[in-house]
Amino acid sequence: MPAIATREPGGAPAAELIRELLLKGEPGRWDGVSEALLMVAARRAHVTETIRPALARGDWIICDRFADSTTAYQGHGAGVPLKTLADLHKLIADDLTPDLTLLLDLPVEDGLARAHARHGGETRFEQKDVHFHKRVRRGFLTIVKEEPNRCVVIDASRSIDDVHRAVLSVIKDRLGVTL
Repeated sequence: MPAIATREPGGAPAAELIRELLLKGEPGRWDGVSEALLMVAARRAHVTETIRPALARGDWIICDRFADSTTAYQGHGAGVPLKTLADLHKLIADDLTPDLTLLLDLPVEDGLARAHARHGGETRFEQKDVHFHKRVRRGFLTIVKEEPNRCVVIDASRSIDDVHRAVLSVIKDRLGVTL
């Protein structure tokens, strides 16, 4: 099946420029509202330049992060009202919602250690305190509880092969696709 892999923030030329602003610098560089507005601006470019054209072609989209990340990070983590974030998403993406969202979950400390090893350093998000990251994780888990038909938690503390098998199983069960 035709598919594209993309990411947020980023996934389109203008969105990649905004990504640089969001990921670099001091952790307190932007407050929660400023971060949310930058994320939404990047998402708008991503949706209009990448996602909607791909959907129009009949492509499947595999996106590393989307609106749930803004809800978790800027909403639950930084305190931006969730209704405000939902309204902003509606404004820039209308009814666009993933068919399936996988939350690769593990304890905060383990996730931060993996991110540090993967990046060879830290983005400004990883530099935020552990309490922020715990609020973010709780936010993601809240989203899963509120939308169990769309969201599935995968235990990411297991081996890469086990996580891979779990992901494939969920895709088969939820979307009827065998990979």
